[in-house]
Amino acid sequence: MQRSKLDPTLLLISIAALLAGILADAYGRPELTQLCWIGSAVLLMAVTGVEVVVSLLHKQVGVDLIALLSIAASLWFSQFLVAAVIAIMLASGRSLEFYTSQRAERELRRLIQRAPTFAWQLEGESLTQVPLERVVPGQRILVRMGEVIPLDGVLVINGATVDESALTGEPIPVEFSAGATVRSGAVNVGAPFTLQVTHRAGESTYAGIVRMAEAARRSKAPFVRAADRYALILIPVTLSIAGVAWAVSGDPLRALAVVVVSTPCPLILAVPIAILSGISRCARRGILVKDGATLEAVAQTRFLMLDKTGTLTTGRACIDSVETAGDISQDRLLYVAASLAQASVHPVASAIVTAAQTAGVGLGVPTNISETAGAGLKGLVDGQSVELGSLTYLGTQTPWSAALLARLDYQGAGASFIAVDGKLAGAVVFSDQLRVESAGAVRAIKHMGVEKVTMLSGDRLETAQWIAIGAGVDEVRARLEPQDKVLAVQASCAMGMTMMVGDGINDAPALAAADIGVAMGAAGASAASEAAGMVLLVDRLDRVAHAMEIARRSCRIARESMLIGMGLTMLAMLIAAAGYLPPLAGAVVQEVIDVGVILNALRALTPPGWRTLPSLGSDPLERLGDDHQEMTQVLKKLHRLAGEFNRLGPERARTELRSLVTLLDAQLLPHEHDDENRLYPFLVAYLHGADPLAAMSHTHREIFRLVNVLEHLNDRLAQDSAEVQRDEIHAMLIRLDTLVALHFSQENEIFNSLDRR
Repeated sequence: MQRSKLDPTLLLISIAALLAGILADAYGRPELTQLCWIGSAVLLMAVTGVEVVVSLLHKQVGVDLIALLSIAASLWFSQFLVAAVIAIMLASGRSLEFYTSQRAERELRRLIQRAPTFAWQLEGESLTQVPLERVVPGQRILVRMGEVIPLDGVLVINGATVDESALTGEPIPVEFSAGATVRSGAVNVGAPFTLQVTHRAGESTYAGIVRMAEAARRSKAPFVRAADRYALILIPVTLSIAGVAWAVSGDPLRALAVVVVSTPCPLILAVPIAILSGISRCARRGILVKDGATLEAVAQTRFLMLDKTGTLTTGRACIDSVETAGDISQDRLLYVAASLAQASVHPVASAIVTAAQTAGVGLGVPTNISETAGAGLKGLVDGQSVELGSLTYLGTQTPWSAALLARLDYQGAGASFIAVDGKLAGAVVFSDQLRVESAGAVRAIKHMGVEKVTMLSGDRLETAQWIAIGAGVDEVRARLEPQDKVLAVQASCAMGMTMMVGDGINDAPALAAADIGVAMGAAGASAASEAAGMVLLVDRLDRVAHAMEIARRSCRIARESMLIGMGLTMLAMLIAAAGYLPPLAGAVVQEVIDVGVILNALRALTPPGWRTLPSLGSDPLERLGDDHQEMTQVLKKLHRLAGEFNRLGPERARTELRSLVTLLDAQLLPHEHDDENRLYPFLVAYLHGADPLAAMSHTHREIFRLVNVLEHLNDRLAQDSAEVQRDEIHAMLIRLDTLVALHFSQENEIFNSLDRR
């Protein structure tokens, strides 16, 4: 019989037998009373005895041996009611263990049980249901609405709407366009779509997740194995105390009472339940932990090492600004650059096209395209010859370009230069941006006791330092090859428990070398995921801090459950040995202790109550992000003018300043007033403290003041440029640019802290 049916059946029989015996005794039928109580005790003895024998055959001494001794001794001394109560205690313990372990690993089971076993294969116009193992890369499959995506692949023709909540915990469906890569395990919540398979079933994202989930269910953490050993030590201790109590008092019932209260359920049940609860709670947050040993190691982490690209940063080129070198306007320069960039698949070219589309710049059709891989491309746009790429590719060098490169060098940015009709016209500046959550994640990790956070990078030291300063890491190691990262990780492991976080194929050796390897995003390189002990299914660095918090709390709860439970058990044994706790009362006391420590262990499934705040919800968070995104062009225009105002001619300076002030009045000021009057009062309920946004409100007032000063300077410049010192305007632009950029970054961090999905 399956355990899911056996344990409840045994519990029902034991309870029924106890009640039947009590009823028979009330009607004066003592022989039936004894028969009921002895029958239930013998039944539990038989089932438990078989399991103990099987354990002994596998060279494992089970602590259920104490329960067997308790029932046998009770029957020997004709304590049939005690034997029946112990039988109920044993049956309820088995049922409670099964129920709590099932609840603790519920999230892991969901991951495993929803794994698809077949796919709808498309061959011409025919549609055939085939086992996943028969589908090979290159073939096309149809994913119908409501189905789990069975294999990794690329969307063909149409887009798709996908629910990844089972993988990442993120409740908002994700939109994918044609050509996008979609990972297995997500659910199609939109129209049916066609997928071109890229990996076999065993190599897919979800197959790897299922393997890790199954390993987590089977594993035993070192803490759990230690608890097993301590439980075994209790057997001779129990027998010794029982023997001494019998010898001193001459009363065998004292020895029986000692044995009855000695069952080490706090060890054999509470500890593994707490560890498994922690793993399950991690899975609910989009964090897949390979096994209990990994969870325990995460709780003991002393040193953290982070890869730079794709881990601390987004891993994607982002356009910072468009710099002009001559009379060409910014919009025209972006137009010709983006029009030409459409012909390339280079990441920077794609970023340029995206920037133009975001700015509302319409694109032309390039012709006569010629591309040199890794260097640049050229062609015709509206009849003009346009070149886009490095200075070496363009074959030109000017004082303007030299000054720009010098500035970008210490800012950790890069540039693609543009030449129009053979003349250098400007450049598009780009960089790999720090993740919004990186600084907050590093700060939270340090607050949890991690002694040192180190960033490992293959980039130049100047570029790496730019990111490190923003993230707040303690040490930077730059210009590292993959083998250098391995050596750095090994050196750290020699000093203490070390965690390494990375996302790319080149990170796999370092992840494998660390005590705990963490792979960012299951959609990333499979090599990194296979080498890791923990995989972040959602691409967010703050999940590392969440994993540490969950791991430390789970291990703390397991430890306190063990110590409190065993302490109470030892106290009950001593009281029983002294003769103050008879066997029947001892059985009841032990059951209360067992239930108490197991319920305490289940606390690891839930977040700490005292830290719980209302959840903001997905829709408001999306709106907050959209509001900031709408202000991107305003911030970029302010930043650009703050950087070049003193270099502009008088007429151009007046025009640009007038345009900026108009933009600030029309967009920035209404945005900040709306934040102050509507958004901030709304957010107070979701933050700690009486007035948690007071400092942000002060920044609003300073922004309003600076814009007002800038408006007056603009009016004076328009009336008589001789009265206004351009240095004064330039200084005011720099102050406003710095303050607004800092303010938006602070708001982004606050919004990110409210994302408790």
